[in-house]
Amino acid sequence: MNKILVSPSPHIHADISTARIMRDVVIALLPAAVVSALFYGWSFILLLAVSVITCVLVEYLVTRFLMKNPCTVGDWSAIVTGVLLALNLPPACPWWIAMIGSIFAIGVVKMTFGGLGQNLFNPAIAARVFLLVSFPVAMTNWARPAGFLSNVDAVSGATLLGTVKEGLAKGETLSQIFDTNNFSYLQTLFVNIGGSAGEISALAILVGFIYLLARKVIRPHITLSIWATIIVFSGIFWLINPDQYTDPLFNLLTGGVLLGSVFMATDYVTSPMSAKGGIVFGIGIGLLTMLIRFFGSYPEGVSFAILIMNSTVPLINKAFKQKKYGRA
Repeated sequence: MNKILVSPSPHIHADISTARIMRDVVIALLPAAVVSALFYGWSFILLLAVSVITCVLVEYLVTRFLMKNPCTVGDWSAIVTGVLLALNLPPACPWWIAMIGSIFAIGVVKMTFGGLGQNLFNPAIAARVFLLVSFPVAMTNWARPAGFLSNVDAVSGATLLGTVKEGLAKGETLSQIFDTNNFSYLQTLFVNIGGSAGEISALAILVGFIYLLARKVIRPHITLSIWATIIVFSGIFWLINPDQYTDPLFNLLTGGVLLGSVFMATDYVTSPMSAKGGIVFGIGIGLLTMLIRFFGSYPEGVSFAILIMNSTVPLINKAFKQKKYGRA
């Protein structure tokens, strides 16, 4: 006989559920997914389909046959992971890599810890780093497949961050690198072909960010603290030597900063619960990202920064505790 357990008051009722929140995240990801599909065509659509289907299927199989628990695919969290993983892959990436990444994201990173709400690391980011280490050639193949708005067919092209890194290593200045590659900030804001699929349009990601804020799915302090840290850190080095260090706007609009700070750093499960803790969390991500970009061997550092800070969340939650309900 099932017992009804009633917890002590206060009881707060709200029209909020995990499924509703996750659906809102999927809706917020749609602008970036649509732009990626338009410019990368069937290659990205295949990656998206494989990632989402595999994530949903793995979660169903694990909960149904291994954990013997009720199926949880209806909460849409597996779909969110699948979409995010697809957006974190190179658009010309083989479909089977997306499948392996999806199995790792759900089967290892999420379900091994007990499922939604118990995983320490963001599944999509962890899967991306796992694939980057396991398949470095495929995960850094920035070929540009033909899309519905582009006639480009399998043309190799480095990311803007990679181009800058290579140019500086050759002794070129930033002005020379930008002139050679016809770089413009308008290009990065609307469409930036080169990099992971979700990095193609900063504007599309910002539209999703505004939607999440309007729906009160996320609070802005984590995202804004990441942006502010990157602006301050890169701004100081840029003022010291503008020929060797990229400016704040460049660092915000290129790579995975916007995608990571809006959709993955704000993940409820793997981010701090308090506002102060979230700010510390965001500052840590921003600092690590810029340290890797300016002084590390990788041109991009957002994924590693988020994973490292995910591991510090239990300590941050202990240091910055939520106020008890009803207390000033």
